[in-house]
Amino acid sequence: MSELFASVMTLGMLVLLQAVLGFDNLLYISLESKRAPAEEQGRVRKWGIGLAIGLRIVLLFVLVNLIGMLKDPFLSIHTEWFKGEFTLHSIIVLAGGAFIIYTALKEITHMIAVDDFEEGAHLEERKASSKNVIGKIVIMNLVFSFDSILSAMALTESMWIMSTAIVISGVMMIWLSDQVSTFLQKNRLYEVLGLFILLIVGVMLLTEGGHLGHLSFFGHHIEPMSKATFYFVIVTLVLIDIVQGRYQKKILRERHHSSATQN
Repeated sequence: MSELFASVMTLGMLVLLQAVLGFDNLLYISLESKRAPAEEQGRVRKWGIGLAIGLRIVLLFVLVNLIGMLKDPFLSIHTEWFKGEFTLHSIIVLAGGAFIIYTALKEITHMIAVDDFEEGAHLEERKASSKNVIGKIVIMNLVFSFDSILSAMALTESMWIMSTAIVISGVMMIWLSDQVSTFLQKNRLYEVLGLFILLIVGVMLLTEGGHLGHLSFFGHHIEPMSKATFYFVIVTLVLIDIVQGRYQKKILRERHHSSATQN
């Protein structure tokens, strides 16, 4: 009985851990799915996360048996200004971070492009095929899953507990991604906030990958961005957005009142 209770507690901890570590992944899925045709976005999210769940379980089995290969350096570079010992894990995380930063910057640049608004067809031009979006969601889901799976392996050696936690967290992610996507559709201005949060996620992955690869520039080692720092930045961005929105409304009311008085 006590063993069953311990297993249930461990399962609960892993589900909670997956939820906490999966916030950045959830945001990426919600934003990326908007590039698919409107009538297929819900199906794209479900298929993308569903396929990713299956691949996460496969990845779990691979990591359990080949954990040493991911952590052993296979490429060392030492120059006067740059040093690094690259592992497969570090390269995957670095590539994921670079791709997310590129995606966020591309979307931000596209959002502020004047020509798009003049043509009135910018949304249609941005649409991508459902298969393309699903593929990106699956790949990035795997990149994000490394930390959560490695953390799970540190808590338990039970495959069924880790697999169950992955499935439960995946189902939760499908539901939450729909909620986040609906919120962003109703509050379009928050897309800007979401893209900048995604940019911070990319920076966090780059620092994590640089730390895993023992990278240093001019003798300065790359230190990973802690989760505490990441969430502090996110909270700060949200507060700035809220305060700026209310202040903008106040200015608009003052201008409206001033205009009405002059008339």
